[in-house]
Amino acid sequence: MSADVTTDMVHAGAVPPGPDATPEAVDWTLVRRLHEVTAAALAEELKRRPTLSTVAQQELARTLVQDGLDELIRERMRAGQVVPSAAEERVIAEAVFAAQFGLGRLQPYVDDPAVENIEVHGHDNVWVGYADGRDVRVEAIADSDEDLVRQLQHIAARLGRAERTLTTASPLLTMRLPDGSRLAAVIETVPRPQLVIRRHRIRNVDLDDLVGLRALDRSLAQFLRAAIRARKNVVVTGAQGAGKTLLLRALANELPVEENLATIEKHFELLLHELPDRHPRVVPFEAREGTGERGPDGHRLGEVTLTELVEQALVMNVSRVWLGEVRGEEAWPLIEVMEAGEGGSACTLHARSAHHAFERLANLCMRGRAAVTPEHAYRSCASAIDLVVHLSTVDERWIGGERHRFVSQVLECNGIGEGGRPAVTEVFGPGPDGRAVPEHDPVDLADYVRVGFDPSWLRSGRGSWAGAAGGRR
Repeated sequence: MSADVTTDMVHAGAVPPGPDATPEAVDWTLVRRLHEVTAAALAEELKRRPTLSTVAQQELARTLVQDGLDELIRERMRAGQVVPSAAEERVIAEAVFAAQFGLGRLQPYVDDPAVENIEVHGHDNVWVGYADGRDVRVEAIADSDEDLVRQLQHIAARLGRAERTLTTASPLLTMRLPDGSRLAAVIETVPRPQLVIRRHRIRNVDLDDLVGLRALDRSLAQFLRAAIRARKNVVVTGAQGAGKTLLLRALANELPVEENLATIEKHFELLLHELPDRHPRVVPFEAREGTGERGPDGHRLGEVTLTELVEQALVMNVSRVWLGEVRGEEAWPLIEVMEAGEGGSACTLHARSAHHAFERLANLCMRGRAAVTPEHAYRSCASAIDLVVHLSTVDERWIGGERHRFVSQVLECNGIGEGGRPAVTEVFGPGPDGRAVPEHDPVDLADYVRVGFDPSWLRSGRGSWAGAAGGRR
């Protein structure tokens, strides 16, 4: 099992920090004062030395913060007041540094490996979701909603791969943070500022790791491993937060090391290019938002869409194209890649069931190409897609239980069936507890056997949960 997953499983049962998690109470008024002084000094220095590197800026900032703290201590000593302890100094200094170069008061939660999601509904209504399924309300992350908006504007300007804006004219913000987390914020169109940060805690993961986490059983792991080797086109479906990206990462880690792969995403989330030992030949594409101005073709100036990136990937000598998530008009070129290429492409898709995936994809194809008829869309989807793997979430926290995420169904697509819709075979279906168990042999079983799959996996696990040691059998 990979180190990342082992760490995650250890932290999943840890008690999450609450509102008073910091060792010392933080004087946020003092932090804001020192941050303002530090930011102003840094701005002046950048005017003199505009090429100053980020590392040099950070070193200078730490010196400025310490100078400010030293002056504060001298002032308080002269006035006969209590001075900060060494521990308090460290907490204040880190808070100022996080305000300038990180996420301010949110930084400790982003640094916590047990944190999975952060939701903000105004500066003083903040919820942190942990890996074990608990949601904990924590202290305010700003002095006011206006202060929160200022922080978000600072984050947008400094932390993205390209400078972003959050203003009355551009009230929507989506960006990738330096640690790979995805930040989405909204102002103006909502009564109070809204913010969500989704963290990708587990990056280096494979199918065996998911067996250990009881997201799938061994027979399904063997089948999906063979599907990747047999270059099957795979669509991973599920609701938001079901673990689609995690499963796609695990599937990617079953690829041969020497394989040349293109990943295409709105914002980097798969992060395969950050695992050079496993993926030394990955071409990572990320879409780019344009400016507020639009060109003659209606596109924002400087914009690079997912559709354009799919088309560009075809000339980059890659053997597979993996699209992080299909959301819009990029569905049609991806289906064309799957239909006409040598196979082995994959994507994720929001869908409430495996069967619903075909409806969603057909609708997206027609939305992206006005000339595509329903018949054409369904025929192309049926021709392009080999497998649909669906993830389910069962949340029983409201009755004192836990939240579970697992693969519940795998459909094999067998061309067009009755009514012009894709014909499917349910290779794996929900078992007694909802987790996928073998149901029927795939029509293309010979393709899986050819790459080393043992059909006995489909016989031994049929009708029961054949998971990791200690699981239901």
